[in-house]
Amino acid sequence: MSAESPLDTVADVLSALADPTRRRILDALAARGEATATTLAAQLPVSRQAIVKHLAVLDRAGLVAGHREGREARYTVLPARLGATARRMGRIAADWDGRLSAIKHLSESAPGTGPGTASGVEEPGTADGPGA
Repeated sequence: MSAESPLDTVADVLSALADPTRRRILDALAARGEATATTLAAQLPVSRQAIVKHLAVLDRAGLVAGHREGREARYTVLPARLGATARRMGRIAADWDGRLSAIKHLSESAPGTGPGTASGVEEPGTADGPGA
């Protein structure tokens, strides 16, 4: 079995967080610190069985962990993957900011395309040609 790549981790986390019910479950767990599926189902407009399925998705993504206490499974939030995903998204955003800044610089430094011109189109009557 191969190790999971950072991109797979990000994809798993984003996929798990794409569902609003799972985000609400994470919020509830973060607020409580620890909870059972039954406790979460009492807080949210979702059945206990649905909560269990959502918790399984969050567990596979590494966002929650469950442990048994007697007959109950108690779940807690694991913030490490969420933090890693946030850092990765921050790096991606910074890369894009750099690229967009470079494009802006190139477009503003090209002849006839500075901030004082309208999208680089010459004004009528300024071009050399038959109508000039």
